[in-house]
Amino acid sequence: MSKWTDKLPEAARDFIGDRRVDEVECIIGDIAGVARGKAMPAAKFATQKSYFLPNSIFLQTITGEWADNPFDAFTEPDMILEPDFTTATAAPWTADVTLQVIHDAKDQNGVLIPYAPRNVLRRIVDLYAEQGWQAVVAPEMEFFLTARNIDPNMPVMPPMGRSGRRAAGKQAYSMSAVDEYGKVIDDIYDFAEAQGLEIDGILQEGGAGQIELNLAHGDPVRLADDVFFFKRLIREAALRHDCFATFMAKPIAGEPGSAMHIHTSVVDSKSGKNIFAGPKGAETEAFLHFIGGLQNHLGAGIALLAPYVNSYRRYVPDFAAPINLEWGRDNRTTGLRVPISTAAGRRVENRLPGMDCNPYLGIAATLACGYLGLMEKRNPRPEFIGSAYIDSDEIPVNMGDALDLLDEDAALKAVLGDGFCKVYDSVKRNEYKEFLQVISPWEREHLLLNV
Repeated sequence: MSKWTDKLPEAARDFIGDRRVDEVECIIGDIAGVARGKAMPAAKFATQKSYFLPNSIFLQTITGEWADNPFDAFTEPDMILEPDFTTATAAPWTADVTLQVIHDAKDQNGVLIPYAPRNVLRRIVDLYAEQGWQAVVAPEMEFFLTARNIDPNMPVMPPMGRSGRRAAGKQAYSMSAVDEYGKVIDDIYDFAEAQGLEIDGILQEGGAGQIELNLAHGDPVRLADDVFFFKRLIREAALRHDCFATFMAKPIAGEPGSAMHIHTSVVDSKSGKNIFAGPKGAETEAFLHFIGGLQNHLGAGIALLAPYVNSYRRYVPDFAAPINLEWGRDNRTTGLRVPISTAAGRRVENRLPGMDCNPYLGIAATLACGYLGLMEKRNPRPEFIGSAYIDSDEIPVNMGDALDLLDEDAALKAVLGDGFCKVYDSVKRNEYKEFLQVISPWEREHLLLNV
């Protein structure tokens, strides 16, 4: 093996075996979490130490348009991409031997670009480290398998199962429902194993063709990398079996939305002990302060957790989605849930993020709000008892309101980084403006001849 292949993780080396690597994909995640970069022959990759892409990719909207540059003239200077070999993993769906490597985005002076989403998350993790803490997260991924949707003017339909019937909703935790598309699940497992990605469990969710995939807890950046990789491999597994996988927050009317619940705890860097648990396992002030930070700042953080106009269709009562910032123990109707656990495993589950959010930014926003709570030492409101499907004005109802709340939260912006917040605001306001220029079928049906 050459020197660069010696740097690869064990799973990547196992995937290669005694074969020759044909291609390497040099990738980074943009504001939307889309993998962007370039592919090159492995022989060329082996001779280069860095690669170049224009920094304008962080100003590209989900539709491919360009948002306004909030800093200076739109000159599109190159940024330097340096491979993070710890992320190297297989692309097992390709015909040849291909590796993917996530790269660090730096400016031409070697400084990490502050508005690259992965760098935003690293910034937050570093803030915890400065206080002697390590954040631990465990994401849950929900997504839908759907029939191929070739015409975007047509509604999304559930996929056809092995029985010849379309997948049915309201079958949460049904093993037979998962078996309906077992071949897709098998490929997800196979791809994940080839990539060295760990799956904690897969289950049927409440929607038609809706699946939940749980990841084991660990380092925030590594888990965000895993979600980033999982989204791509799940789509590839679905395409092999003539269906789509979608991570839209609300792809099918009348069905539940898809969330990316984030479980979070914080441990002392020296002792490794959970700071949410005190002597004899008692809940600590830090535990309450963390929840307080989420309550006080997640209203503004929704802009990152619900990044598209479709995201806000998920926040409706009685569809297994939170509609407020209340907290409760083992209460799935609250936005902030404290699951049943041992004292050492005590954690807070943020149920607000949609699966459409960029995993780096969804985790960053959660940790940033919790960090502010730990620093500000503000206690949360009393625990909510009973059903929390109640009216609340804490969660914004659309993208514009969410961006306004983020702009008003100076403390959260300071933690996330002012430069990032400017870029994010520019991209998202551009997308929102584009959406408002589209006339929907509802408007044509009810307004065209009636008003």
